Amino acid sequence: MYRDKRIVVVMPAYNAARTLRQTYLEVREQGVVDHIILVDDKSRDETVSIARGLEGVQVHVHEVNKGYGGNQKTCYRLALEAGADIVIMIHPDYQYTPKLIPAMVSIIANGLHPCVLGSRILGGYALKGGMPVWKYLANRFLTLAENILLRAKLSEYHTGYRAFSREILERLELSGNSDDFAFDNQMLAQIFWHGFTIAEVSCPTKYFPEASSINLRRSIKYGFGCLATAARFRLAKMGVPSRLFPPLQAPRTAVPQVV
Repeated sequence: MYRDKRIVVVMPAYNAARTLRQTYLEVREQGVVDHIILVDDKSRDETVSIARGLEGVQVHVHEVNKGYGGNQKTCYRLALEAGADIVIMIHPDYQYTPKLIPAMVSIIANGLHPCVLGSRILGGYALKGGMPVWKYLANRFLTLAENILLRAKLSEYHTGYRAFSREILERLELSGNSDDFAFDNQMLAQIFWHGFTIAEVSCPTKYFPEASSINLRRSIKYGFGCLATAARFRLAKMGVPSRLFPPLQAPRTAVPQVV
């Protein structure tokens, strides 16, 4: 607990057997996490058996592979059912350090921002951590385009290290989002759509053979998906209907009573 907030870490897992235990141990070392949920997306290695051997980890197994976005949908649903006030999503591939969890939790619990991202770009950690140059350049281009279309100022939209307040997860309608990697980008755009703010913390990252990554073909598909999401956001702001960005209900105003 932190400031009477229940902290839940969710791990969307796929073939993470080699790095899961190390990630888990470092999450536990932070001392603020109440509950850990791992959702396995039909892994072909020993991820599930290892996860079930870790103390205090709730393990949920998909009978069929639902994709990265589909995995996260299950993660957030289970976290809310577990009574989470703050949810941290971190990949169990140890690409992102769990040591930032207390800082991310503090920002949300103290009411500063309801969403926090671990940015690989702030502090120059991306290239230092081994991010391929082509991925770095693509990240910079997409981020620039998205900032223009979303009227935002994030350093990157493509990190897999995120923390959310319960209010955000209850407000957003995530079921209609992509089950693929575009889910991440759609979710951030929806957060902006609903008027929430997003903070960023500088996050060291590591690229190594066991760390998850997508190939060039899927990266290109993801990139076009990001641009399409940002364009739909801008069109919705101009009044063009969108399933991802439905009309916002105006806040109710009190009707003066005549005495």
